[in-house]
Amino acid sequence: MRKALTISFLAIALFMIASPASAQGSGMSDKAVAYIAAAFGMAIASAICGLAQAKATAAACEGMARNPGASDAIRFALILGLALIESLALYTLVIVFVKVG
Repeated sequence: MRKALTISFLAIALFMIASPASAQGSGMSDKAVAYIAAAFGMAIASAICGLAQAKATAAACEGMARNPGASDAIRFALILGLALIESLALYTLVIVFVKVG
């Protein structure tokens, strides 16, 4: 996990360093750059949401297996947590539509 985080951080840093070079005149319109940035933003948000939902579901399943008597409370907390996690992707999608559209 730490290696993947380091690689993703270096990739983001590389994009940030390379962005002034592309500002010199890449031949791409501002609208095309906005579409690409929106796609990257939505992809990152969706990936983070997927990882968070997987971790939350796994933890809830483990909690229910350890203590079946508390499964109702765990299930409620899981559904609430999944709704909040999913809202990240929905807010990102709204921002993409507002900025690009």
